[in-house]
Parts: sequence; structure tokens; C-alpha cells
Amino acid sequence: MPHIFDRDYTPAELRAMTATLDQLAGIRLVEYADGKARGMRAAEIWTGSGFRFSVWIERGMDIGPAEYNGKPLAWLHPALGGPAFYEPEERNWVRTFGGGMVTTCGLQHFGQPETSDGQHWGLHGRISHTPPSHVSTFAGWEGDDYVLRLEGEVREAALPVPNLLLQRRITTQLGARWLRIEDRVRNDSFVPVPHMLLYHINFGFPLIAPGTRLEVDDLQVEPRDAAAAAGLAEHTTFGPPDPLFDEQVFFHTPRPAADGYVTVRLHSPLGLGAYVRYRAAELPALAQWKMTRAGSYVCGIEPCTTHEGARDLLRSQGRLRDLAPGEEVTYQVEIGVL
Repeated sequence: MPHIFDRDYTPAELRAMTATLDQLAGIRLVEYADGKARGMRAAEIWTGSGFRFSVWIERGMDIGPAEYNGKPLAWLHPALGGPAFYEPEERNWVRTFGGGMVTTCGLQHFGQPETSDGQHWGLHGRISHTPPSHVSTFAGWEGDDYVLRLEGEVREAALPVPNLLLQRRITTQLGARWLRIEDRVRNDSFVPVPHMLLYHINFGFPLIAPGTRLEVDDLQVEPRDAAAAAGLAEHTTFGPPDPLFDEQVFFHTPRPAADGYVTVRLHSPLGLGAYVRYRAAELPALAQWKMTRAGSYVCGIEPCTTHEGARDLLRSQGRLRDLAPGEEVTYQVEIGVL
């Protein structure tokens, strides 16, 4: 039953007081008309609780801007571009990254550029710059809940391999302060294909501000490099913007709760909080991207299939998963307001 405006409402009450539920919650398809994002479709979704977000459809159905009661949650960068502007070489992924609430990294590779398995892998893979097919929307009652849902399929394929299919479902509902991503990745090839996946969840000001605290129940935290080692003692707190700050990446090994889920929370001194909740069985690793440089003030919370590393090293350690022909794996990630 929807809870809005400080009380519960039955479906009959809401139907009697509105001509269309779009007055309270809905999905609107739009198309960008300017800059490098021109021609990109987006789905604008609002829930009636003050929670709103956009889905960048052409960008692998990733999540763009998000806000709660007019306060931004997601970090945005001006380098937003459509798939036609994607440059896969080296670190050129950042030229069209754009930020947003969620950027999907994979499906075969994420992490730093490298050459292995007879090919070159650019930063964070291709899937976030791949348009989907079979896109559909739903807004309607399911029992006592008014559900909003966006679905589509994103395929990463080449000749003769790979042929990986990502089936994505994004769900929320009237009165909700959360969105849920349910992904299914299937190997439609006839040979095994390596598979890696990382959810690049990007929070920005005012959620990330001087004094913001990160909360996660960790078994272990390791710095990625020397820059991160220098900031390990302060990795859960955020200071003022620094024009000379070097990005710091920390590899967390969270302790799942009894239900098998990990919850990461951020608490801002500006009266805002958010959480990320995901199933640890398929996403056992967590990366934290701390970037408090002036003009690029962001914290990335990144559930992933493994901590990043050279592919040959991951394979030797048994951390690079192969999907057998026809094999599929499912993922669940929820992002919401505290």
C-alpha cells in the first residue's frame, strides 16, 4: 500500500482523488537535444515521495541524475556522450563517462586498460556505451502497490565470440525512496566466455560533503596503491575539496548480513543519507573510489565480482569467472535514501 504525504492510501482512495496516477508517480520517455548527448533517450521516473531519477537508455540503461526532495544524490560530470562518441582505447572511457547514479562496467572487463587474451581491453569495458533493444515500460497496480518498471536487453557481441546478453529490470513504486536493479547475464556463445561486472555508483554533493561518513561492516580493507595507502586511516571520512587531491581506491571485503546482503551507508552533515544494498553471493567484492579533488568531488561505491587486477593474475587466482555456454548469473542492487 503506498505511503505518501505521511499516511497510507488504498488504491481506491488514490484512484478517486486523481484522474491519472501520473499526477503522483510515473515514467516519461524523453530525448536529449543538445551536445554530445543529442539523440539519447532517457526515462524520467518519479515516485511521489520526492525521489526522482533518470535512466540513460542508450547508455546501457544506466542511471543518470537522481534526487530526493530537490537535493541531488548523484555526481554528474560534463563529459556525457552518447554511444557514437565512445572511445574504447586506453582510458578514453572517461571522455564520455558522464557520472550519473550508476554506470555499469563489464561485461568482459573492468578496471585498468591492458592487453591480454590476444586483445586490448580499455578502461571499464563497453557495456555502458551499448544501446539496448526490446525496451519496455510498465506503470500499474500489482496488488496494493503501484509499480514502475523499465526493462530492456543489452548485448555485448563480436564475431565469433563473445555473445553475452544483459537483461536489465529497473523497478520502484509509488511512495518509494529507492530503486532496484535486477540484472541477468547469459552466455549465448557456444564456448566459455570470461565475465566481469562492476556497478560504478557515483554519489556527489550535497550527499558527499566535508564531514560525510561512510559506514560498511568490513572484514578487511586494502588500499589499491600508494596514494590510497596514504589515506587509508581516513577512508571513511571526507574533507574539503583539494585541487591537488589524487584519487584513492580502497578494496573492501564486506561482511554480509544473515540474509546474505551487504548494506553500505553514507551520512552527510547536510541532512541527507543514502544506502546501497546488494546480494554478496554474486558480488563478493566492493571498491570505494574516493575523489575529493576540487571540481571532481565524488565518492564511488562499487559492488563487483572481484577486486580489479590484471586479467592473467585474476585467472591464476581463480577470480576471473568463465560463463559456460548457456550459463547465466543474476545480480540485485538497491539504491535508496535513508
